[in-house]
Amino acid sequence: MSADTSTDINAIPAAPPATPEPRPSLPEVFRSVPLPKGGKFWRRLLAFVGPGYLVAVGYMDPGNWATDLQGGARFGYTLLSVIVLSSILAVFLQSLAAKLGLVTGRDLAQACREAYPRPVGIFLWLSAEIAIVACDIAEVIGAGIALYLLFKLPLIIGCAITAADVLLVLGLQGRGWRLIEAIVVALIAAIIVIFAIEIFWAQPNWAQVGLGALPHPEILANKSMLYIALGILGATVMPHNLYLHSSIVQTRATGPTEGDKREAVRMAQIDSLIALTLALLVNAAILILAASAFHRTGHTGVGQIEDAYKLLTPLLGAGASTLFAVALLASGQNSTLTGTLAGQIIMEGFVNIRLAAWQSRMIARLLAIVPTLVIVGIYGMKGVDALLVFSQVVLSAQLSFAVFPLIHVTSDRKKMGVFVNGPVTKVVGWTAAAVILGLNVYLIANSI
Repeated sequence: MSADTSTDINAIPAAPPATPEPRPSLPEVFRSVPLPKGGKFWRRLLAFVGPGYLVAVGYMDPGNWATDLQGGARFGYTLLSVIVLSSILAVFLQSLAAKLGLVTGRDLAQACREAYPRPVGIFLWLSAEIAIVACDIAEVIGAGIALYLLFKLPLIIGCAITAADVLLVLGLQGRGWRLIEAIVVALIAAIIVIFAIEIFWAQPNWAQVGLGALPHPEILANKSMLYIALGILGATVMPHNLYLHSSIVQTRATGPTEGDKREAVRMAQIDSLIALTLALLVNAAILILAASAFHRTGHTGVGQIEDAYKLLTPLLGAGASTLFAVALLASGQNSTLTGTLAGQIIMEGFVNIRLAAWQSRMIARLLAIVPTLVIVGIYGMKGVDALLVFSQVVLSAQLSFAVFPLIHVTSDRKKMGVFVNGPVTKVVGWTAAAVILGLNVYLIANSI
């Protein structure tokens, strides 16, 4: 008699449920920008141009204005070296963020959620949310101040108006991602032209500008100078930009092969290098303008954007103040647009929620805009510039919690394959992360 070889299907242990793959980062625009196959180098590069400029927006936001104005008015050209070194560090870190997104198909928030235990992931998420709130304080207040200076709108109303950028982003995104990039580039171009005019009127001492670009040991010895320097660092190398860049590079429809990814990484790095160099020039121009117009004329106490606005026309001539306010408005609106996107990327990446784009973006925006409106409602115009500088120091303190994971994940061969960080990149990355952490600990210790 033959044995019964049938198998009881109920006796087979059920396979564990598969972990759901996270959605692509910003799924509504994921790989929505086509890339040319072959052709001239410049034509291929032009198709990649865009993400770097959205990132560069965060490097010339109103928080930068507050720290650069105070730094230039109080200390002349001395802190220009901090802007230069911070910008070099920014190019390095943003290139790693772009590489992470293009090679792994994950943004930094998704990569952190997958790489670390849940408690660590929650901590990093909360840290990133704090950075978004600090960033939004600067962006919303900056745009609100610009509306107040230009149209005399009450500050809290001007700040509330900027919340409408959520609807703006959604409306523009439906017309194509390249339109958003074109608008951002146009606003950046306007800011650059305005500051070129302002610098021409200010007539800075270019020999002293050159000396200011060199590092000065007194920055570490002077606590007031170090506080502003760390504010400049936090305003320049912004945590949310690392999350943003690792996501928006994935709007390009790159190929799956190693060669495709290698070219995409190279093009993205060129894009961000050019864009961040322009951001460096804008930041340097703000500090140089403050040093030339205020520090040189004895107005070293200028610490508020409103004070700068009132003094520019008497010092430089008619129209200087209005141009200054227009550039500030362009900066604030640009920054709130990209800040909203970064908030969505951070929330979706860390929590892996599956909400409609407008829902996740609205939640991310409200988390940042509500505290900002409360603070503005309490302080009004008085003290908002000090709040701007403080928000940038908070960003600097949060920076390590984005930089350490970025270096760690891009140094993991299992995730990055042949694109893993080399020995030199690792040394530079870990050294930069340690220096950032050390400077912030030093400042906190001295403050206490």
